[in-house]
Amino acid sequence: MAMDGRSHIRPGAELCDVCGQVITDGSQVYALVPDSSAVHETASRFDGSRLLTGCDNAHLASLVREYEQRPYVAAELWAGQITRALQAASPASLTVAQLSAVTGLSATQIEAAVAWNNT
Repeated sequence: MAMDGRSHIRPGAELCDVCGQVITDGSQVYALVPDSSAVHETASRFDGSRLLTGCDNAHLASLVREYEQRPYVAAELWAGQITRALQAASPASLTVAQLSAVTGLSATQIEAAVAWNNT
């Protein structure tokens, strides 16, 4: 069972991220917003953005406003990218040079991510 509560929803249905309404008629609306906490499980091209779903324009607008108020913290994104790299590594330990090669982050970015994670 999925932890996001969507396992019981039939394929093609969506949930409103505000009220949880199940949307089956295709009337959902979407927005892509910057979010430094969003790190895709496998595809780095999706990192740093979150797809929001609303049952109507009003709910979507309230979500977008909420995300506009959240700070975008690059070190948070980098920490998530490092976590993804470590989860994929076997064994789950990498040197800074190896992390840099896998993530594309510089040593300075890796240090900033570790500092952010430790706060």
